[in-house]
Amino acid sequence: MAHGQPQPMSNSSSISHFLLLALTDPRQLQLLHFCLFLGISLAALLGNSLIISARACGHHLHMPMFFFLLSLALSDLGSICTTVPKDMHNSLWGTRDISYKGCAAQLFFFLFFVSAEYFLLTIMCYNHYVSICKPLHYGTLLGSRACAHMAAAAWASAFLYSLLLTAKTCSLHLCQGNALGQFFCEIPHILKLSCSKSYLRELGLIAISAYLVLGCFVFIVFSYVQMSRAVLRIPSEQGRHKAFSTCLPHLAVVFLFLSTATSAHLKPPSISFPSLDLALSVLYSVVPPALNPLIYSLRNQELKAALWRLMTGWFWKH
Repeated sequence: MAHGQPQPMSNSSSISHFLLLALTDPRQLQLLHFCLFLGISLAALLGNSLIISARACGHHLHMPMFFFLLSLALSDLGSICTTVPKDMHNSLWGTRDISYKGCAAQLFFFLFFVSAEYFLLTIMCYNHYVSICKPLHYGTLLGSRACAHMAAAAWASAFLYSLLLTAKTCSLHLCQGNALGQFFCEIPHILKLSCSKSYLRELGLIAISAYLVLGCFVFIVFSYVQMSRAVLRIPSEQGRHKAFSTCLPHLAVVFLFLSTATSAHLKPPSISFPSLDLALSVLYSVVPPALNPLIYSLRNQELKAALWRLMTGWFWKH
């Protein structure tokens, strides 16, 4: 059967390829879509690469916060490089297909980098909590070895989580065709192709994800409640403003990450429209990696100074 046409199937072993959702039909709009995603990708690559370079070259940026920010930049680079290149290729050449193995690989790496980002954001929240609520124990609780262990735990947990979910998803029996309603391979859209007898596995996937997402979310909310109480006890207004301003970039990134992802996956079916679904999926999978470096660098004077020294140093060398 030719690629680009839906094919019936009885189980996942008979799938040779999936059909990704074509965002635009006219050739001119496909090229416009390609240029838009290219611009977003270049912004994400530039912003996150600058943060990684500033952290690597800036000897004064060796505090725990910048160490976790380095890991966050790596996860952002990984997530956008997992989904966008294939979609840009399809837009440029007017195709829709992705191989079964390619879809499984894309699913694994997207889950890996996105879940790693969520775990890292949770750890960064703990960093803020210790710095505000337990400042005298900051050096003990967040030493270099402790930070390395927490970052390693975040990446290892993300690997195991993505491996488990990818394995369970790929073992599902699919009998609803091979057309995905998404521009990249994602679990909810693959589940829509599964047979009704596999609902227990689907519930298992949902339960695992809900447990991790809600657990981290509760920890973040609890930490910020405690931080707010501690900040409100600071006598000077300047001190309260400084404490709140250090948490503002993290809050903005967490809000962007969670609001777009939950809106895409938990919206009522009654307000589900193809254009809205696509906009939400782009917002949570493509936009955050490009905006996160900007959000963190705007409010962080040390990071802005390091980025400025890095760029001016490169300019004078060339």
